[in-house]
Order: sequence, then structure tokens, then C-alpha cells
Amino acid sequence: MKLQIILCLLISVLSVQAQQKTEQEVKSGLFPDKELKVGEELTYVVKYSVMDLGEVRIKVKDKKVVKGKTFYITYAYIDSYSGVPFVNLHQVYESYVDENLYSDYFKALIIGDEYTAYTEYNFDYIKSLISVKKGKINPPEVWTDSTASADLKYQDGLSIFYYARMNSGQKKRENVPCFVTEDKVFTKLNFYKKSVGVSIDAVDYNIDCVRLDGETDFISIFGLTGYFEGWFTNDKAAIPIVAKMKVIIGNITLELKSWKREGWKPPKYKE
Repeated sequence: MKLQIILCLLISVLSVQAQQKTEQEVKSGLFPDKELKVGEELTYVVKYSVMDLGEVRIKVKDKKVVKGKTFYITYAYIDSYSGVPFVNLHQVYESYVDENLYSDYFKALIIGDEYTAYTEYNFDYIKSLISVKKGKINPPEVWTDSTASADLKYQDGLSIFYYARMNSGQKKRENVPCFVTEDKVFTKLNFYKKSVGVSIDAVDYNIDCVRLDGETDFISIFGLTGYFEGWFTNDKAAIPIVAKMKVIIGNITLELKSWKREGWKPPKYKE
């Protein structure tokens, strides 16, 4: 269960809301200094106290146009390290992120010893509905097939990762609607413009970053509660470098371990 709080980090540490942004605004350069790249892959090590629990690998797999709308096809792969006591976790998350950086589709796979469970959300903002399906595969079985109202534009646990990046480096506050574990919840987010130096094991210099922090008003099944903070590179890639959060079992850190992004390296902080 310890490693499962990783998903909540994606849900809460990096969560922001784009509901005021229109498709026209995005196409006309709402984020002129930021850029997502197909093929980008980021790997993070998850640390609890002095123990490394596992890794999170996040990838922009593709970019497609469907019925005139552009979507980024994104994935997150979560795996515990072999030999970690009481932890055997393997999960895959998929999100279709539209031009406004809302969630259009989300799917989670929880891979167990006996079967693989899934959760699937389809967001239909025209009909103001969210379709929810839950069940297992191999053998197939449907546990839940229901709908919820989409009264706002919501973020899922992966789409918010990218919207947060596109908005980093601004000075603003947001109260963010998110659709998490079939609940409509809110997360408070504070973004800052000040440049700061951040050190990680993968780089032998301080990285130029900007910071965010915030607080949840709910306790998730993964244990996230209260205050959290994170740091993004102060450049057009806006790569998350380090995130820290408080959970029921203690304090967790995610730290960038490796990356694949053509032509990019972490920007050096200048005193």
C-alpha cells in the first residue's frame, strides 16, 4: 500500500484546473513558452524515509486529431522494486489530454497476482456526463457501469500532471475540481514565479526551478492528506524535478531519475 500514494501525487501535487481556457485561447498561444513533446519519457524514484520503494515512468506516447480535436495520449507506469517488504505493486494509467488540457478519457489498470482490475472514465462535456466503468479482465467481469454529472471540466490523475507543467512559473492560486476514485473533490494550488535552485542525484549541479505548493481538503484511499509541494524546471519543458507530500504513513519524495526528451537537459541555476 505504501507505493500506492504515488498516484495521489499525480492527482494532488500536480493538480490544476483549466476550466476558463477555451480551445481558441490554446491555439492562439495561451502557453507560448511551454511545449509538450511526443516521445518524452520521465522516470522518478519514490523514496520513503531511507528506503527506495519503486519507480514511476511517465510518457507522452502520441498526438492525434479526432473529430477536429487534438489529443495527447499519455501513460504512467508504476512499479515497486523487487524485495521491498509488503509491497508488490504494478499499475498502468492512461489519459487522453485535450488541447485545453482537460481529461477526455482515463483508464487505470491494477495488475494483481490473480487478475487485473480496471477503472475507466469517459468525459462527455457536451452531454455533461462522466461514464464510469470498473471491473476485471482475465476473466472479464464488470463490477460498475454508471454515470456521474460533468458539471465542471475535471482533471484526472494524469491529465493534471501536464496542465500543471504548462502553468508553472506563474503567480496565482487555484481551487481545482478533480474526479478521483469516483468522487468530485477539490485541491488548493499555489504557483510561484521565483526561480530557485534544486539538487537531485541525477545531475551534478543545481537545477533552475519554480515552485508550487498546496493542500487537499480530502483524504484519499491512497493516504494523501494536507500539505504538499513540488518543483518544475524553469524552461519551456517544465519538467517536474522533485515532489514532496505528507501521507498517513509519513513523508514521501519523488525525484527525477532519468529522462528522454530530444534536445533537453535540466537548466542550470544561476546564483
